[in-house]
Amino acid sequence: MNIAQRHKAILNELEKEGYVKVIELSDRLGVSAVTVRKDLKELESKKMLFRSHGSVSLFSSLISDRHIDEKEKIMVDEKLRIAEAANQLLMRNDRIIIASGTTILAFANKINFTEPLTVITSSVKVSLSLCYRQNIEVIQLGGSMRKNSASVIGPEAENFLNDLACSKLFIGIDGLDLDFGLTTSNIGEAHLNQRMMRAAQKVIVLADSSKFGKRGFGKICNLNQVHQIITDSNAPASAVQVLREKGIEITLV
Repeated sequence: MNIAQRHKAILNELEKEGYVKVIELSDRLGVSAVTVRKDLKELESKKMLFRSHGSVSLFSSLISDRHIDEKEKIMVDEKLRIAEAANQLLMRNDRIIIASGTTILAFANKINFTEPLTVITSSVKVSLSLCYRQNIEVIQLGGSMRKNSASVIGPEAENFLNDLACSKLFIGIDGLDLDFGLTTSNIGEAHLNQRMMRAAQKVIVLADSSKFGKRGFGKICNLNQVHQIITDSNAPASAVQVLREKGIEITLV
């Protein structure tokens, strides 16, 4: 097979299986694993699939709900760069809301701020990451545990936010669609995120480039409710331009 034929065969396999190991593709195509990885890297750069630990999955515009432990292993370098950039936005005596998600957790883990800071969060992992920091007051929202994200959702958390006025919200997403807006894979989480937005003066989205062009089950908001997006440099240039034209500050890392 030539390159074009191999690419077509790989995508056909993914259409049928949804998830294939690299070694299996190597056997089916009759080429080395090195050749398969080169093909997959090129297809991934075109946003046609994504690779993860010896396997490959087909991109879909509709996002399914996956466990936080699985998502933590994807786009790791990009999430760390986003986290570093988000750290630069913290100010003395900030009262911030940190939502849930793996990029958000990377941000919390990377916080090196030494000035007084108050953090309100729905994420149990974020609370555990920050609870030993003497300069940070952590307020853990209560509610029903959503195990896939290790965070809480529900009316208890939503109602607690009604009486708060915070400076910034750092929020993660599962999808960013130029027409549909911001989404997450869980409707309860989407509702909580909406309450968080009402309690914050500035909404800052932390999202790697794989979230562009995707839609989750629950809509969080339209794009005109977002002030800033921090993403990696692989974000589609056309989408970045549209977002900037909408008045959203875009930080590429």
